[in-house]
Amino acid sequence: MNPIPVSVVVVSRGRPDALTRCLTGVAQLDYGAFEVIVVADPQGLSAMATLPFAAQIKAVPFDEANISKSRNLGIAQAAGEVVAFVDDDAVPETGWLFHLVAPFAEEEVAAAGGFVRGRNGISMQWRAQSVDHAGRTLPLAVDSTRPVVLHSVPGRAVKTEGTNMAVRRSILAEMGGFDPAFRYFLDETDLNWRLAKGGFATGIVPLAEVHHGFLANAQRTGARVPRDLSEIGASVAVFLAKHCPAEDHTTAWKAFRAGQRQRLLRHMVRGDAMPGDVGRLMRGLDKGYLEGQTRESGALAPIPRAPDGFRAFRREKAGGVVLAGRAWRRRGLRRQAERLVAQGKVPSLFLFSPTTLYHRVRYDPAGYWEQSGGLFGRSERTQRLFRLTRFSKRLSREIQRVAPQRLLENNGGSAAE
Repeated sequence: MNPIPVSVVVVSRGRPDALTRCLTGVAQLDYGAFEVIVVADPQGLSAMATLPFAAQIKAVPFDEANISKSRNLGIAQAAGEVVAFVDDDAVPETGWLFHLVAPFAEEEVAAAGGFVRGRNGISMQWRAQSVDHAGRTLPLAVDSTRPVVLHSVPGRAVKTEGTNMAVRRSILAEMGGFDPAFRYFLDETDLNWRLAKGGFATGIVPLAEVHHGFLANAQRTGARVPRDLSEIGASVAVFLAKHCPAEDHTTAWKAFRAGQRQRLLRHMVRGDAMPGDVGRLMRGLDKGYLEGQTRESGALAPIPRAPDGFRAFRREKAGGVVLAGRAWRRRGLRRQAERLVAQGKVPSLFLFSPTTLYHRVRYDPAGYWEQSGGLFGRSERTQRLFRLTRFSKRLSREIQRVAPQRLLENNGGSAAE
């Protein structure tokens, strides 16, 4: 059976290094039929041009702070049956598309979303959720090893995250894509509700994982401290006007505002923000909310078919390989990983020290995955604090932990103590 053609859309503004790292990971996806579309500012497109596979990418210049408009430009160039989205400060696991696209074999499925790991590469930043008319989310209990197709229920829509989601192009284009009134925040949540109102089903795919960094942008610092809350306030106003009963607007806004103030106070207690920042940012939130009430958000025009055909991304299928060793051998093993990348392979490097240090996973810009930590320490944070084990047994257990997402074979590669 031929794979469903997928268009992968990456939008970027002001983060050229993150973009090239993301695209290096996208280029290693183990999937038979996908194209790559990048919507970026001049700085991002210049950085992208240095990549060896840049000629295979559909490049769309755009330098405006509006993520919905950016994504819509990507949809306009997409010729795949499904459009997948990943943020520039994220990197997908090698098997991301393989898993994410699986639910679309069922005709009722209009969208799908995967799980998102946070900065340490282990803890989950986002799992399965539903969302109500006020934009408040609740967790959904799903099997963490297999996809599930869900329908919305009265008062709640199935939630997907913009950094790890896919939508059937025919439906997405007919709906007009994302609403440009959401320049930042709640853009995908608005789409979730529009899909729910249309009666469409959504697949939740736990093994379709991306690693998300939450890098700095115009709205937040690298420590996730807000720089400005006006766009968030504006998006809340637009969302409530579109999806929340009018009699609940005031209550919903007060609850959201209180939550934002508590968030800022926590940053202040930790020393990430000054006392004066709280008042300034809250004033910006209120100003944005008032401005958002004046934004137009009507019916969206359908997005036409892509003028160019499907530009399949070509790479020789090489598969993943495993490298492992003691932490003090890291320099030599990293050089070996880089040589394997040059040969077209996707290395997973495991570095263990004789400690109980918690594990971390990162994707190196050179094109390989690296997991480091104590031989006796935790990887998943629910594990015991200490577990006595041999090197080979721990390595086998960690390979098994990531193999489904990364499409690794347990016996691939080489290992040395």
